[in-house]
Amino acid sequence: MSYWKVLAACALSVGLFAGNSAAPAQISVGIGIAPECPYGYYDYAPYNCSPYGYYGPDWFNGGLFIGAGPWFHGGRGFYGHVDNRYDPHNGYAGPMPARGDRAFNHFQGNEARDGQGHVGTAGHSAAGEHSAGAQRGGGGRGGGHR
Repeated sequence: MSYWKVLAACALSVGLFAGNSAAPAQISVGIGIAPECPYGYYDYAPYNCSPYGYYGPDWFNGGLFIGAGPWFHGGRGFYGHVDNRYDPHNGYAGPMPARGDRAFNHFQGNEARDGQGHVGTAGHSAAGEHSAGAQRGGGGRGGGHR
């Protein structure tokens, strides 16, 4: 009887291991397209539109927002000025931008960020910076000072 048990166990083992095929794991992460916002969007999820005055001119190149978060298109070592008084993380609860709003023209930056939400030094003062006007999301490379 033990002969049949051993034979059955061997047959079962061969059957289980022979039918097992290794398949590589597939991981797909899609970030989608950048938000379409007239003055840019915050550099943290859920990437809501930021009001005019939050981003300074460093963040625009040729009239296009250089992006933030996963869509950041600035250069390595980039830090551009923001006015964090317009950040909901700092208590801002005012109006958000609407399509067709007039562009801000009195930017008053008080902090520099790198496009991924890290605070740092821009290497120049925000004083005297002028608005780049109404912008769209996404955009080209460049912007800011290195």
